[in-house]
Amino acid sequence: MVSQPTLTESLTSDERWQLVQRIVCSLPFQKSARLRDLLQHISERSIHGRAQELTEQQIGEALFHKPAGYSPLEDSSVRVHVRQLRLKLHEYFDQEGRNEPLILEIPKGSYAPTFRAGTPAPTNKIAPVLEKTSGRIHRTTIPWMLCAILAAACAVLLYQANSRTLAATPAKLPWPFSQIFDKRHQTVMVVADSNYGMWRILSGHPGSLDQYLRREFMQSPLKLGETETPFSEYVSNSTLTSFADVTDLVSLIKMAGPLQSQVSVRYPRDLRTRDLDHDNFIFIGSPASNPWVSLFLDKLNFRENEATVGKSVKAFVNTHPQPGEQERYEGLRWTGTGGEDYATIALLPNPTHDGSLLILQGLQQEGSEAAGRFLADDESRRQLQTALGIDPTKDGQEIWFEALIRSRTVSGAPSSTSLVAVRRIH
Repeated sequence: MVSQPTLTESLTSDERWQLVQRIVCSLPFQKSARLRDLLQHISERSIHGRAQELTEQQIGEALFHKPAGYSPLEDSSVRVHVRQLRLKLHEYFDQEGRNEPLILEIPKGSYAPTFRAGTPAPTNKIAPVLEKTSGRIHRTTIPWMLCAILAAACAVLLYQANSRTLAATPAKLPWPFSQIFDKRHQTVMVVADSNYGMWRILSGHPGSLDQYLRREFMQSPLKLGETETPFSEYVSNSTLTSFADVTDLVSLIKMAGPLQSQVSVRYPRDLRTRDLDHDNFIFIGSPASNPWVSLFLDKLNFRENEATVGKSVKAFVNTHPQPGEQERYEGLRWTGTGGEDYATIALLPNPTHDGSLLILQGLQQEGSEAAGRFLADDESRRQLQTALGIDPTKDGQEIWFEALIRSRTVSGAPSSTSLVAVRRIH
């Protein structure tokens, strides 16, 4: 057992330390001595002004008995326990500690706790879908501003749906949501970057995840004449997503049921590769708007293809056609039109096989929205189970799959969906 911090008089009389003691004595922490020790370790150092000492290396050596000089890149146990601690803290302040005068939080990317005054707040922290930029906005960016207003309005609806957390006793979630929402993990929903998709079209550049992460792509020149500077600044510094993505968010969060408090929303620019190691993730959009999806294309049979960015019809290429299937499935020429579009739904293990990844990618926005509608519909899920040969009476099945969905659209909205093809992923 790790030795407890020295309880000096100044520490025991500190209201922050008193809060820590109430937390470690609460029901969520009764079965985890390691998490109790971890919380006291980081809190004691923060209260004494030594927060800068709290690194993954220091915690691993001092608290987890790791050998001196061990590599945190190869041993993720500290990160895993800190993630679990964040969930336990959320559980405490959502239930037993909901009336605490102080709130203790561990910010993402940090191991040092912070304390703030306890004020009524929603249980879910949703990453902002929109951030306005300062400065002069040229009239050519008015459509972007309208998108921003729409996204903000949808975010309010999303917040309202996401904040209605159900009873604490978890109900059985329908498959495949039982594999993507669970008590052990946070489920992070990553929306598409509409600015990135538009920039690809305007520049004619295919882009890549590497360029996206280094922010190089957003700085490539556009031939817009005198409007280029304000337009470029706005697109580079604002965060916009689509109405279709927000619609999917609302539908999927409802499917999380009593586990809605485990769900958060992230913008793709705020994500890092290491974040994918241990949580569950839902990615909305194809690589053309959500470049993180490109990390998993080698595991998929149906892959997005676009011959010339912004000038050719996008399609899903069927890399290994089976009898009766097409080699290529073309979607809408432009979003907002009528006709047929396609989408894929894929459920995969995360890179460390410690969680799950759900990917909804449409050739256009209508396809992505249709994929979310398909999963939210009971009959469509039954069809998917039958096509995959899944016995619905057996619980706890861990099944990875990919499905191709056809949607018929009218005036930019999907009116019906149907299952075209499926693949088991082993």
